[in-house]
Amino acid sequence: MPAGHGLRSRTRDLFARPFRNKGYIPLTTYLRTYRISDYVDIKVNGAMHKGQALVGKQYMEESTVNAYVLFRVGNRIIRKRVHVRVEHVQPSRCNEEFRQRKLTNDKLKAEAKARGEVISTKRQLQGPKPGFMVEGATLETVTPIPHDVVNDLKGGY
Repeated sequence: MPAGHGLRSRTRDLFARPFRNKGYIPLTTYLRTYRISDYVDIKVNGAMHKGQALVGKQYMEESTVNAYVLFRVGNRIIRKRVHVRVEHVQPSRCNEEFRQRKLTNDKLKAEAKARGEVISTKRQLQGPKPGFMVEGATLETVTPIPHDVVNDLKGGY
């Protein structure tokens, strides 16, 4: 009998819960609040069969379980609306570094303003490494050995 091609075919490993994470879904999944324009990751939870959606990076447009998925197709970015349950949604960590950098920049600006200075918090390129001179090394000239075609033919291989 041939293999089935249903909606959940060949998903034994895809929807399986990770090691030591089987069982009930924690309450923090249901109690977490999402706001408009929050970045979330839609990761299918195999314990909840309802409301499964695509796996990918999303951002929330509404505070319900409606989300817009961003796909890159060629040179365009297409938005597709998906409806998922909160069990399959996790807060994304994609802009965590940006938020941390923003907090440190605000702190640096406040300290500089207290001192009466103006600082730039723009990220700068590192640039090339500084050059150096090698001292104590002697130069050695290497010349190639001339190739003798006549002796090679007499000696064979």
